[in-house]
Amino acid sequence: MPGAPEGRSRLVGDAAALLLRAAAPERHHVLRAAAWLLLTAGLEALGPLIGKWLIDRYLLPRDAQLGAIAGLLLGALVAGFAASWLRYGQLVRLAGVAMRSVQRVREEVYRHVLRLPMSFFDRAITGQLVSRVTNDTEAVKTLYVQVLFVILDSLLVLVGTTAAMLWLDWRLMLIVATLVPVAVLVVIVYQRLSAPAVSRTRELRSELNAQVAESIAGMQVLQASNATARFRDRFAAVNGSHYRSRRRELRANAWLLRPLLDLLNVVLMAAVIGVFGLRGHGGVLGPLEVGILYAFVNYISRVTEPLTQITMQFSQLQQAMVGAARVQVLLKEAESPPAADRGRVTQGAIAIEHLDFAYLPGRPVLHGLDLQFAPGSFHGIVGHTGSGKSTLLALLLRFYPAPHGAIRIDGTPVEAIAEDHFRDRVGVVPQEPFLLAATARENIAMGRPLTDAQVEAAARAAHVHEFIARLEQGYDTPLGEGGARLSVGQKQLVAIARALAGEPRILFLDEATSHIDSETEQVVQRALAGLRGKVTIVAIAHRLSTVRDADRIVVLNHGRIAELGTHGELMAIADGLYQRLYLLQQLEEADQQETGDSGPQASGSH
Repeated sequence: MPGAPEGRSRLVGDAAALLLRAAAPERHHVLRAAAWLLLTAGLEALGPLIGKWLIDRYLLPRDAQLGAIAGLLLGALVAGFAASWLRYGQLVRLAGVAMRSVQRVREEVYRHVLRLPMSFFDRAITGQLVSRVTNDTEAVKTLYVQVLFVILDSLLVLVGTTAAMLWLDWRLMLIVATLVPVAVLVVIVYQRLSAPAVSRTRELRSELNAQVAESIAGMQVLQASNATARFRDRFAAVNGSHYRSRRRELRANAWLLRPLLDLLNVVLMAAVIGVFGLRGHGGVLGPLEVGILYAFVNYISRVTEPLTQITMQFSQLQQAMVGAARVQVLLKEAESPPAADRGRVTQGAIAIEHLDFAYLPGRPVLHGLDLQFAPGSFHGIVGHTGSGKSTLLALLLRFYPAPHGAIRIDGTPVEAIAEDHFRDRVGVVPQEPFLLAATARENIAMGRPLTDAQVEAAARAAHVHEFIARLEQGYDTPLGEGGARLSVGQKQLVAIARALAGEPRILFLDEATSHIDSETEQVVQRALAGLRGKVTIVAIAHRLSTVRDADRIVVLNHGRIAELGTHGELMAIADGLYQRLYLLQQLEEADQQETGDSGPQASGSH
């Protein structure tokens, strides 16, 4: 639980680790700012002392030494100006440190997320990840400003002010010093009351972000299934919880922060003036100079204000610590292990040897697969839903490690091939094409230093060049968010062009034709035919017509190889699994043609 002692210590430790990570490159700036803070505290403590000397030495005795008085006044003015200038300089310096640190941490978090294994994204929620990369990284700035500028500055002012009061009158200093343990107690009570609410508020805010992102991404489904009211109610429930959590936090702020310390300030002021009155009438403590009273009245405000600032900023500090801890937890997620860089993809031969795999212990998905894919060959992998097709592809793409068995490319285990080289030489066309909110050229190049000729050649190979050329700005035409201007079939062809632009030796297709119409499927088949003999093609297929002309078709059933052969060989197996699947699809297509309803396959034109 966030409010438990072990939870609080872990939160503080994670937040401190992130702050140290961010501060490391800025060490000299931080140390210089701290030195300026110390000098500023000393200068600010000097003002009331000068006032005390002026009152007791010259004003009350009516000793009109204009030169000395002018010198003290000038000294007070210079000290105040210097303190203000130093405070401005350190604030600017710390703000610069904070902004550079946020920039650095945000880039580090984003790089880290890009290197996380696919198993992490199986359980991650997109909206929460976005919140951590964008919102929670701002906690670094808050920690710098709140910790180094407010809290450290306030502590130094307290130390300087306490030293000055001790030098003036230690007995009055003890009266004022009683405020410090009271303020510490207030902070402890506030932290215990508000920490769970602050942590819960952060969690609920991330959940709100996740729900908004999820709803926008699936808006078409929400509206088509008449689920908008249910999702609105779900969002309202989380939003209501967020409101109540914020109310609990604000109530703690209202009771325990500034109002209580302001009351203590008045009590202290009355106590000091009362002691001055008693000593002024010859009390046992002896007489008290008016200048000392003036200095202490000033110092009381200089003591209460830093304490008030510390407690007032504690709410922001707690929120920043929660955000920083969440970022640090994300950074502690294990990245994908780096490859040994011992091999290269040259020919595109693939060997799968005794491959077993399970997402969860005791629940195997693949059982003892042994396959050989020759360079330049075309292989299809088919089977019913849940047969292990997509899992096998994920292992071939190194999205998950293979703990049992081996996958080799050109004789080298896939985990021993350098990441950059592997991704350059192995292309993939996903089932759901992912397009950037960018131009057609940028979607094909994907940040690679490709020439216009290379981009166009890839588009021609994917049979999408003519379509792109007809757009109003050709390859420089923005395609909209997620390729909103394109049909599903056109998106898929752009995705194929992107994969081919890297000139891969191996091309994987993950059910790339499952959501396109028959005409677009034929275009895809022509594109694959043009690659036969040049690129090793492995196609995961739901629609068996896509792999009908494959050199060999692998039929999976419950994670095992049930059948293996060409289309003709598999169709010759009486009552075979492939034969049943193929005939069933033929019947379904015939029924669609009779009813005139092409269903989801009619998505090839926009």
